[in-house]
Amino acid sequence: MDITRSSPAPMRVVTAPPEAPDLTVLPAAVPLPGPLEAVLPTAVPLPGPPEVVLPAAVPLLEPPEIVLPAAAPLPGPPEAAAPGPVPPTAARPAAVRGLLRDLLALVRPGQWVKNLAVVPLALLDVRPWHPGAFGQIGWAVLGFTLASALVYVVNDLADRERDRLHPVKRNRPIASGRVSTTAATVLAGLIAASLTCWAVAGPAWHWWPTALYLALSVAYSQGLKHVPLVDAFIVASGFVLRLVQGALLVGGRISEWLALCVFALCLMLALGKRRHEMTAAGRAHRPALRGYTLAFLDHLVVLVAALTAVSYVLYLRDDAALAAGASFVTLLSAPCAVFGLARYLQLLLVEEGGANPVHVLFRDRATLVNATLWAVLVSVALLLSRL
Repeated sequence: MDITRSSPAPMRVVTAPPEAPDLTVLPAAVPLPGPLEAVLPTAVPLPGPPEVVLPAAVPLLEPPEIVLPAAAPLPGPPEAAAPGPVPPTAARPAAVRGLLRDLLALVRPGQWVKNLAVVPLALLDVRPWHPGAFGQIGWAVLGFTLASALVYVVNDLADRERDRLHPVKRNRPIASGRVSTTAATVLAGLIAASLTCWAVAGPAWHWWPTALYLALSVAYSQGLKHVPLVDAFIVASGFVLRLVQGALLVGGRISEWLALCVFALCLMLALGKRRHEMTAAGRAHRPALRGYTLAFLDHLVVLVAALTAVSYVLYLRDDAALAAGASFVTLLSAPCAVFGLARYLQLLLVEEGGANPVHVLFRDRATLVNATLWAVLVSVALLLSRL
């Protein structure tokens, strides 16, 4: 390397003087710095609770089904079988029983007590009593029971259309249609045949009160029941004929005062029944009611009740075959008789009842007690007079 070779001359650096700034030219407006815009970092979601992933539900084991043995039925009433068609062979006995029950209701067995109450009154004038008298009284009761049953059937046949308009009588077997007119006619024929046998088997011509009762009943059914006053008088006369029938068969004397007492008592009951019918169903049911008013019937009932009481006392005083001591006991029965009449008038006029005298006798407590006391007093008087 040639170290003698000269080195290059050093570089001269000339610095140019800075140019003066042109103060006439304003510099561009520099925007003032505003408030620093805070740039929030993107919200970082907070870590939530870790999602619990449950395993697939495992089905629970059901308890094993326990099969019990069939329970043995306890002894008890058998279960009613489900209703189904009734075989004709099973329905026929039920229908026959229903028909027999309606036929029995048609002859009014509840009214037979009237014969038991009136016919034996003939024994009051029989002295002394003997077993044959009681048998004759039973025979008379049988005859009038058959006669009254025949009258009931014939009346229901004749009045079936009118009974359908009555609130109570429309339930009677013929009016309601449970008993046909053919069956009722056959029943009436059988009763009439039985009544004929009764008349033939009894004493000769001692059946004329029963025959007269049937004749009056036929006239009553054919039109006399539509005549005011006559209808009630015929009903009352039928009870007097019961008394006469009993007296004929036992051979006793017929007391006029006793017959008048029976007639007046039964007339009062008949008028009371018509009064109740007027208040319950009006005048349309019974044409004879057009000849009555409530005030007229009230006067008649009270008048006849007074006649009943007077004739009863006169019978005790004049005609009753009683001993001296028995007369005093019998007179004690007079207040019972007056109380019984007053109680019936109370039921009829105050309580608007008394339509059925038999029901009054057996269902009214005061009447039952009074009738029992009267019967005891009369029985004692009869026993004393026959000792």
